[in-house]
Amino acid sequence: MQSSLSGIKVLDFSHALAGPFCTLLLADYGATVYKLESPDGGDIGRGWAPPFTGDQASFFLGLNRGKQGVSINLKRPEGVELCLRMMEKVDVVIENFRPGTLARLGLGYDAARARNARLVYCSISGYGQDGPSRDQSAMDLILQASCGLISVTGSPDGQLARCGHSVADITAGMFALIGILMALRARDASGFGQFVDVSMLDSMISAMTSNFVNYLGSGVVPRPLGTAFPSIVPYRTFRARDREIAVAVGSEKLWRIFCESIGRPDLTDHPDYATNALRVKNRSVLEPLLAGIFSQDAADNWFRKLNAVGFPCSPVRTMDEVMNDPQAAVRAMFPSIVHPTAGLFTVTGPPIKLSATPARVSTAAPLLGEHTRQALAELLDLGPAQLDELESAEVIMAG
Repeated sequence: MQSSLSGIKVLDFSHALAGPFCTLLLADYGATVYKLESPDGGDIGRGWAPPFTGDQASFFLGLNRGKQGVSINLKRPEGVELCLRMMEKVDVVIENFRPGTLARLGLGYDAARARNARLVYCSISGYGQDGPSRDQSAMDLILQASCGLISVTGSPDGQLARCGHSVADITAGMFALIGILMALRARDASGFGQFVDVSMLDSMISAMTSNFVNYLGSGVVPRPLGTAFPSIVPYRTFRARDREIAVAVGSEKLWRIFCESIGRPDLTDHPDYATNALRVKNRSVLEPLLAGIFSQDAADNWFRKLNAVGFPCSPVRTMDEVMNDPQAAVRAMFPSIVHPTAGLFTVTGPPIKLSATPARVSTAAPLLGEHTRQALAELLDLGPAQLDELESAEVIMAG
């Protein structure tokens, strides 16, 4: 059975997380991804360890499965020319260096478009390809700060916190994927590719739409609320007897169900709590009252009671609990693959289930330069003698 992106070829210059996450999804859904790395160590993600799986960084293994490892020396003009020739043969180029880096090497969008007018060229950066912040250094933590996320993440007493996963990187990677797919769709109609400019800042502002529209509507600068939500109450975690449980009263119907289930039907039509607006207004009284109720039983018991009547809730689970969840197993969210040196390794599965063209977790992350000769032979029709010459001249490295 064909995958949804079968036939799409991607030349991937990206490193670290945002770009590799995008190309991870492209590979899972059938694209051929040529992961371009320098011979002197490759993707910086190869060094983001511990933990290690075997002799490989677990981080790198998890983000780069299903890709072909190609190692070319971009400091050599022959290496740059090889990449330009590869750009003539692929559908997509993706990179996440600082703006202008690949252009200075002769591999920017203008040079690529001159070789292949159908090429979709995606650049992921911290702040975008233009504007006063264009050249600022960017990492996930820095973008979480600069986009306003950290200002609303933390405890009500003002202790700020970084989001527990690299949300700015991952969000930019997802928007890059969307941009690439839209550009490929437009190419189907026009015959021409285009430049896709994705910034982590833009991505986070868009992803935080609900936060920003609340601010724009009220003019009130939001502050950290712990796990609470500014415009819905109760919508947060409470400490049960043993651990936290999350509850979400997203409608008045759910409020009625909730009050019945916790044994306090008298709260349903209470003059201070009967509507969400009243509950928000009286949050400081209602939430401590509910905290006292939840502390009387274990989180799993509360979950069984509330879940039985269709109320949205969950104990705050740890990652080992998530991995061992039967639901995650049914959804194939933790498949295993075999790496040539690291051995059996568990990864996260594809998130989108397609009925006719499903995703496939295929091969493990490549060794540095593992597929260099194979890729150049397939794309550029180079023979063994030509490849030997390039390898001897240290223009390419084969794993």
